[in-house]
Amino acid sequence: MTIMTVDIVPPARLGETALPDGRVLGWAEWGPHEGMPVLLSPGAATSRWLGCGAFGGLGVRLVSVDRPGLGASTAAPGRTFADFAADIRAFAAKRELGNPAMVGNSQGGPFALACAGAGVVSALALVSCADEVAAPEFDGRIPAELRDIVTKAREDPAGAVALFAGFDADAMWDMVIANSPDVDLAVYREPSFEAAYRRALAEAFQQGSAGYARDTLLAMSRWPFRLDGIAVPVDVWYGEKDVSHSPDNGEWLTSRIPGAHRHLVPDAGGSLLWTHAEAILRRLLSHIERH
Repeated sequence: MTIMTVDIVPPARLGETALPDGRVLGWAEWGPHEGMPVLLSPGAATSRWLGCGAFGGLGVRLVSVDRPGLGASTAAPGRTFADFAADIRAFAAKRELGNPAMVGNSQGGPFALACAGAGVVSALALVSCADEVAAPEFDGRIPAELRDIVTKAREDPAGAVALFAGFDADAMWDMVIANSPDVDLAVYREPSFEAAYRRALAEAFQQGSAGYARDTLLAMSRWPFRLDGIAVPVDVWYGEKDVSHSPDNGEWLTSRIPGAHRHLVPDAGGSLLWTHAEAILRRLLSHIERH
């Protein structure tokens, strides 16, 4: 598969939608109002601001949603994966999106899986998805430093949250750059992309670090939903050179989801959402058209 040119553009529309309990979810949109709705669950500590590049004439209405406590979305202390799925169900109903497809990127992946498991979305693309590193199957396959964090999340959740809360936008950027292969650094260090990415990080932390900390605790703990109960089409996308998101580039994750298909992209890393956006969205749309 040929790597595509990265083309990041600002959102066409920004807004906030009230939920039944009075909280709001902040969102950003790209594409035509009448386009096919596709929700985006963004990566770790990135706000609605960062989309997934140009997708030409696909007719997609991409809607990126800030998770609670990040960006423009009201905080919800103690929230769960099930809470997030309920929020997205209410959001989709309020905005008349029907049963939309969804893209889950990086740390946004497990939250997107929760939505698929709850029947909130009609099809799912997991892109460079943060894997369930707390699963015992990965005990001997993750670095010692990550294993220590997973253990802390299990045995001392409050201490883990305090650790994660020590991050801010600059620390997140430094961590991404320090742990990315050259193929990803070529994307992240491109001036227009870096500016957009760093803006999304700054916006995500504008309420502080509690939202990111809660996300990370949930993602690094055992996932409470059953992957074998997911009944919608799922595609799992990883770059062959991705060193950050999954110990086996999603092989075990894919095997746990009925009918899921894994795409392992040669000579690509963790930046697939931006280098291969059109291919990812075309595949997602094919499921919607088929059903």
